[in-house]
Amino acid sequence: MASPVKAMSLAEMKGLVDGETDQRIETLNKVVAQGDENTLVFLQALADDAVKLAGDKIWIVRDSFGAGKALDPLTGQKQDLPADAQDVVSNNRFRGEIETALAALKLFSADTAMRQQAIKALLKEPDASKLPMLNKALGQEQHAALKNLLQLAKAAAQLGDADAAVRLASAQRLAESQTPDTQLLLNQRLAEETDAQVKAQLRKSLTAIEAALKNGERLGALFTGASLGSILLLVALGLAITYGLMGVINMAHGELMMIGAYATYVVQVLFRQYLPGYFDAYLLLAVPLSFLASALVGAFLERTVLRHLYGRPLESLLATWGISLILMQAVRSLFGAQNVGVENPAWMSGGIQVLSNLTLPYNRLVIIAFAAAVLLAMSLVIGKTRLGLFVRGVTQNRPMASCMGVNTARIDTYAFALGSGIAGLAGCALSQVGNVGPDLGQNYIVDAFMVVVLGGVGQLAGTVYAALGLGLVNKLLEGVTGAVLAKICVLVFIIIFIQKRPQGIFAMKGRSAEA
Repeated sequence: MASPVKAMSLAEMKGLVDGETDQRIETLNKVVAQGDENTLVFLQALADDAVKLAGDKIWIVRDSFGAGKALDPLTGQKQDLPADAQDVVSNNRFRGEIETALAALKLFSADTAMRQQAIKALLKEPDASKLPMLNKALGQEQHAALKNLLQLAKAAAQLGDADAAVRLASAQRLAESQTPDTQLLLNQRLAEETDAQVKAQLRKSLTAIEAALKNGERLGALFTGASLGSILLLVALGLAITYGLMGVINMAHGELMMIGAYATYVVQVLFRQYLPGYFDAYLLLAVPLSFLASALVGAFLERTVLRHLYGRPLESLLATWGISLILMQAVRSLFGAQNVGVENPAWMSGGIQVLSNLTLPYNRLVIIAFAAAVLLAMSLVIGKTRLGLFVRGVTQNRPMASCMGVNTARIDTYAFALGSGIAGLAGCALSQVGNVGPDLGQNYIVDAFMVVVLGGVGQLAGTVYAALGLGLVNKLLEGVTGAVLAKICVLVFIIIFIQKRPQGIFAMKGRSAEA
């Protein structure tokens, strides 16, 4: 304990730990009115059943004090706990009062986050008996945002005041608190209100809050759509190379993603076991390893199976489908059939509170930025490097590229490994927003093909537009029709679009176009 509880007298402490419940609650209200942070320490110990009574003395017992040691809350000295010390027993009613008192006392905490939490709790469950404490907190609070929150909490507590003028002012003030809790509070008050002027103001405030909440919902739908679009983009980028440029219908693309996700899981486990102090940095190693793991598997598949099936799309489809089954079973044998958990690093936990009903999670924001970075890197590789030049050359005219001395077989392997490695990066990103299991790839393979086909086979720009467009349309429709009907609507839209424009958003290029 940092400091002794000097704000309370021995008589007040005894009043809290002994006697009838009504008397203890009366004493509790008196000490809470003092609003002292040290009182918070003693009440927290009482709530934790860490207070003992021995004769006329009161002790606080914590495991951190050591065996047989206890703290005298009056002096702040640790001493041997008397052998006859008895537990202080509190019934449920008194426990509830203590919890309420603790929430109110946190208004005076030195910790800004704790004060904010306490104010929000009082705003959510307003209590007119806490008005003196709210006024005291308002007088002390220096933080502008918290002061505004305190004003709202005070207005919420005064919404049931006997004076209609006070209720009217409270209703006006609460229009600024654009939360579902305030909306519920105003609706409850509207059902009980008798004054016509106050009723009109309550309706006006409710209208303002509903409009703000709807705006938050719309922005939330746009963000989740962009988030889904970025995930689809990551999934489809690798497929845009293997299917779009090389013409290989790779049904094992989802399983290459799965390998990237499991590579991330393995790195996480190793960091937790051998480098726990650096756990938050495990993604820095997981990203390149997930790329390498999937790229190596992809290169092996291309060398051993797929190079014998170029120009035979149906056979390559069946072969890659069989490979996907083998990969899934191999993962089940190694890691089990159950999903495994991949934990976000601490810096990816939480989110940014933009509106009262809109929080942008850090992990989703990081994935959007990661998708943009992967897209940029891939564009540079394809457009600016020697490998990209060869890939484009082989894609556009294989015989001519071969005549110019390009080792087309090696380029095929490199290109397939690149597409597979990007699938591994997609798996690494997906591990941060969902469970990792043997069926991970199956959930995305259909969407990935839809994105590539809609964007235009062989067109990376089309893949970007299609992924973001499908993500946004899907999430906006979900808010109106529900998830299943939205999926059906998107599928019908794609079918109609492909009927009208078979080449997709952009004209088809690549080896498929030559066929």
